[in-house]
Amino acid sequence: MSLADEIEWRPSPNYNARVVPEGERPIRHIILHYTGMEDGEAAVDWLCNPESGVSSHYLVHEDGRIIQMVEELDRAWHAGNSRWRGQTDLNSSSIGIEIQNPGHEWGYRPFPDVQMRQVLRLVATLCVRHRVDRADVTGHADIAPTRKQDPGELFDWPRLARHRIALARPEKLLADPGWTDAAFGLALERFGYDITNPEAATRAFQQHFRQNNPDGVVDGETRAVLFTLQVLEEQRLQAIGASTSSA
Repeated sequence: MSLADEIEWRPSPNYNARVVPEGERPIRHIILHYTGMEDGEAAVDWLCNPESGVSSHYLVHEDGRIIQMVEELDRAWHAGNSRWRGQTDLNSSSIGIEIQNPGHEWGYRPFPDVQMRQVLRLVATLCVRHRVDRADVTGHADIAPTRKQDPGELFDWPRLARHRIALARPEKLLADPGWTDAAFGLALERFGYDITNPEAATRAFQQHFRQNNPDGVVDGETRAVLFTLQVLEEQRLQAIGASTSSA
């Protein structure tokens, strides 16, 4: 059965038109969330409730069922006050995917394999359909570090990275560059994060890229992870540029 045939439609009234700058593609980001509620069906009901003021395009249940609530080309209300790589109003440029999990408030737990398989299939499909770069597949915490911590340190980013549809901690790290905390903050901002609250931004980065200990402290390992990611991304983008220019 194709993925499209598996998706259940539950329309939400909570959406509006995207605001797309001239010359830009309407969908350039994919943002992953956890529901942060005790029950998946209650989360769907809330996202479809006109009084909630929130929605997402998709929700993936723990048992692998996928619910679609907003058409992809419409603007769902999932990102809130957010920023990534200098861009705000991520609702207008993204597809939001809620992933059923009680979250840190209600008993955070690992994401089941059947659920992760469906998340992977969905994200891979959307990346191809909308030409979303792997670096722009993020978590809610990545784009709103002072407010959010989902999908959190138990989410299997490495699994998505192995399929080249997200970034994760590199397997081999370069040496600690020895940055000061201020220099680390500037590097983190260049990578994409809002560093208004440096500790929150560091913790969000760690929940994605140094998941074994997301304590918000800038240490040698955290600096090495960010430095390695920077170098690898520069190399990847240079390779893409070279391939494009020679085509």
